[in-house]
Amino acid sequence: MSEASNSSNPLAPTEPLAPTEPTELTANVAPASTSGRSRLKITDVVLTPIAFRDPPLLNSAGVHEPWALRTIVEIHTDEGICGIGETYGDIGHLERLRTVAPALVGLDAYELGPMHQRVAAALRGQTGDDKHGLTGKISAPGTVDRVYSAFEVACLDIQGRAVGRPVVDLLGGAVRDAVPYSAYLFYKWAGHPGTEPDQWGEALDPVGVVSQARQLIDQYGFGSIKLKGGVFPPEQEVDAVRALRDAFPNTPLRLDPNAAWTPGTSLKVAEDLDGVLEYLEDPTPEIAGMAEVAAKAPMPLATNMCVVSFEHVAPSVAVNAVQVILSDHHYWGGLRRSAHLASICEAFDIGLSMHSNSHLGISLAAMTHLAAATPNLNYACDTHYPWNAADDVVVPGVLSFVDGSVAVPAGPGLGIELDRDVLGRLAENYRTCGLVQRDDTGYMRKFEPTYERKRPRW
Repeated sequence: MSEASNSSNPLAPTEPLAPTEPTELTANVAPASTSGRSRLKITDVVLTPIAFRDPPLLNSAGVHEPWALRTIVEIHTDEGICGIGETYGDIGHLERLRTVAPALVGLDAYELGPMHQRVAAALRGQTGDDKHGLTGKISAPGTVDRVYSAFEVACLDIQGRAVGRPVVDLLGGAVRDAVPYSAYLFYKWAGHPGTEPDQWGEALDPVGVVSQARQLIDQYGFGSIKLKGGVFPPEQEVDAVRALRDAFPNTPLRLDPNAAWTPGTSLKVAEDLDGVLEYLEDPTPEIAGMAEVAAKAPMPLATNMCVVSFEHVAPSVAVNAVQVILSDHHYWGGLRRSAHLASICEAFDIGLSMHSNSHLGISLAAMTHLAAATPNLNYACDTHYPWNAADDVVVPGVLSFVDGSVAVPAGPGLGIELDRDVLGRLAENYRTCGLVQRDDTGYMRKFEPTYERKRPRW
């Protein structure tokens, strides 16, 4: 297979390098005919599952395991241009990627509509799962979008490289040169049990939460703050938010308990934090519960749990369940379909931000291109990147935070390159770490055997 070069001129066309051996899975099928072939025909799809270090971050489902899983997607074309994408690494999702990959060979990298159809046909109505329970229910159409997304991003990378333009230009052009992100705080243990404390230390009370916020803001310059809640009784998390308000009086604040509260508890918290929160994210389960809270809450409600697919938008709008949707191209079907979601939000006067899960630089680059091209992105985006940046598979020097924002990469396509040495190391981690499925609850039970995932809990 060929690999895109890292040219000194970021707008120069890429040239193929020497072939390298595929890391995990190659779907390599010769085209039936070379007559009238497309200029960017897909010849090869490579999937590389990886594992990278993750801190013990607490949430309403349990705690992050020592390893986070992702899959790196590479799509190669007959013109020698390669595009890259990043997606989930859980075994069920990986098997669906493996099922779909051979069906994409022979398509032109511009044929994204037919590609979505082929993904749907290959999956034949399969429904994905969400065993960590933090991103909402997954339907058959949602499963198609989650599988398709990484392939679409890789194809947009190819398209941009082919014409010497950044992906943001393929999405309509940049309306902002840099994208603001939010400090993403977590209650956390000092380190994984049995290991030394990590660089972030313990955060189990308001003092620890404020200290963590200072570390992130000092290092990255974030201008807004989000706390992942649903870990302790609501009054303790209210105290933490108030401590953040005292420490950062002019910084927008958000709280996300991942649907850990009943509607009644949610309204009590909303009243206690009136005038303090920019928005309250997923305080209670389901569209009906969110609508009950939204009818009386003094601040907007946001979600990445009850509205996670296009089929959920109309029912939510009908009862005004949410006022902010946290888009995520990984499960809304890629960058183009996420742009379509943005238009829907604009039509119904719904605010827009971006959700995040544990991710690396390919996802950060894709998020940044999309956010830069989205005029009605009303709020700073979430990102886990500071928690995982030490193991990034992207060659350094392109993605960096300045005053809490990431500049849009200027090179062609996504404007980034794979670090092959790191990719190989993280692929080896996957082979040896012993994990194939994220399980926050199961990991928590190793240390608290009576722990149960319960939603709502309070």
